[in-house]
Amino acid sequence: MLGVAATPPTLALVLKKILIANRGEIAVRVIRAAREMGIATVAVYSELDRDSLHVRLADEAYALGGQTAAESYINTEAVLNAIRESGADAVHPGYGFFSENPDFARAIGEMGVEFIGPPPEAMDEMSDKVSSRLAAVRGGAPIVPGTTEFAQGPDDIRNFGNEHGWPAVIKAAFGGGGRGMKVVKNADAVDDAFASAQREALAFFGRDEVYVERYLTWPRHVEIQLVGDKQGNCVWISSRDCSAQRRHQKLIEEAPAYQLADGIEEAMGEAAVKAAKAVGYYGAGTVEFIYQDGEFFFLEMNTRLQVEHCVSEMITDIDLVEWQIRVAAGEELPMTQDEVTASRRGHSIEVRINAEDPAEGKFLPSPGRITKLVPPDGFGVRFDSGYLSGDEISQFYDNLVGKLVVWGRTREVAIARTIRALEELVVEGVATTIPADLAILRHPDFASMNFSTKWVEETLDLTGVTGHAAPAPDHDDDAEPLVQRSTTVEVNGKRFSVNMWVPEAPAGAAAPAKKKPNRGASGGTGGGAASGNVEAPMQGTIVKLLVAVGDTVEVGAGIVVLEAMKMENQINAEKAGTVKELRVAAGDTVGGGDLLAIIEE
Repeated sequence: MLGVAATPPTLALVLKKILIANRGEIAVRVIRAAREMGIATVAVYSELDRDSLHVRLADEAYALGGQTAAESYINTEAVLNAIRESGADAVHPGYGFFSENPDFARAIGEMGVEFIGPPPEAMDEMSDKVSSRLAAVRGGAPIVPGTTEFAQGPDDIRNFGNEHGWPAVIKAAFGGGGRGMKVVKNADAVDDAFASAQREALAFFGRDEVYVERYLTWPRHVEIQLVGDKQGNCVWISSRDCSAQRRHQKLIEEAPAYQLADGIEEAMGEAAVKAAKAVGYYGAGTVEFIYQDGEFFFLEMNTRLQVEHCVSEMITDIDLVEWQIRVAAGEELPMTQDEVTASRRGHSIEVRINAEDPAEGKFLPSPGRITKLVPPDGFGVRFDSGYLSGDEISQFYDNLVGKLVVWGRTREVAIARTIRALEELVVEGVATTIPADLAILRHPDFASMNFSTKWVEETLDLTGVTGHAAPAPDHDDDAEPLVQRSTTVEVNGKRFSVNMWVPEAPAGAAAPAKKKPNRGASGGTGGGAASGNVEAPMQGTIVKLLVAVGDTVEVGAGIVVLEAMKMENQINAEKAGTVKELRVAAGDTVGGGDLLAIIEE
């Protein structure tokens, strides 16, 4: 394990040890910031994350057990026990998992441990998307027409759509990031969308409450990063445009938001600060707006650090994680609003590199082992990741490989630099969104800001684009010479690093036979239009069958709904015909290539 950096002589912080209740890129980000501040760090990990980068970087690490998020990172008692065992005096929740859970924040406080986030009372109001709309109104922010109570069932959605018009959008009340969000085009689609939204919300946030809003036809997604302290001060750091999305998941973000009408950015910033102050907010947070035809509407507030916080950091030279920690320790904000405004310079772009295959615009999850990862470099280039070469992208967690963050003196320079850096970035072993990212950045609509949150799915042509997944090499581990090795052991759940000598394998020793995955009776290699075999494109769980044996289907008809990486994916027929066989049932776990159904003409 790495040792703790010496505390700078000018630093006098109350907090001495921070436990990061998260994983991956954000856990690594917090660990690095804390180390620079001379604060010890504690990692927690699931069985699948035993050898992850955040575990290796932390000063201490504690096993949570389990594989899924529910078994590990949102297992309240396991996380609280790690806090007790480690003696941490503060907890950073990152984003996702417990980051917007006020009950978790209260439990932390009752232990006498500082929660590096907003007060639970503010989270109660703002993490609940319904009450946050009421708080926004108190702060003077305009809101999109929608419900101010949880939807009790599909009929509530139908009634809203019939009154306000279609399409409408169902949203998870206690989460964000597009999880639990379903656009409903008409009343007939409500039942399935409502059930799907609830399933996703429960899987990702532990709660299944949803609400409904009017769905704008061609909006931009513009948000305001802010930070408040416990003394009542609050400043907005920058605006961000996050309109380049697919399935309500952001692909590219930039700061500042470009080509807004005069005075809009400042009005958004002021409205965000007022909304935050209306609930006594402190810590880092983001107020999201939708912008269309020169008007903006309050969307929601994320009471946590955003994935895309990096672009705000790049144009202001403000370390937002450091500010979070200092605010939690009781310090006042180090800069006034005027000073923050004066610090902004240039333009920054962030590209989320996800393990997804964007072929034909489907963006199907692509879990697996990263056989090679080589980040780009150069002036104005930053790469934040929780993975190294050889690490595994699991189906049970978010599929973010890393974030490419680039700064340029102008937006044009930033775009050119981002394209150059993406061309240098090497990710092998899994399919990624890089080809789609390049298609976006090179498109004239992106250069001219002629796009909305719907542009990627409705306008961008991704025909012929593929994630270019490279096959993992067939290693024979037994053939490698074994010498002195470093390994880890766990004692009472705490992780320790141990060096040991391991003898070389005897010459001629037979390597164990590798188990071949079950791909069904057909072998799973002849799927698609040629054979009528419908195969799983990735590992996941079947949550719903959309057809029955004997049904007649057309090309593109939905066959099953497959959950992978906490997102539901509809697997469609690539051949017209009659469903002869269904090889799976709801609840079945399948692997990539497994046979799901057979369609015959």
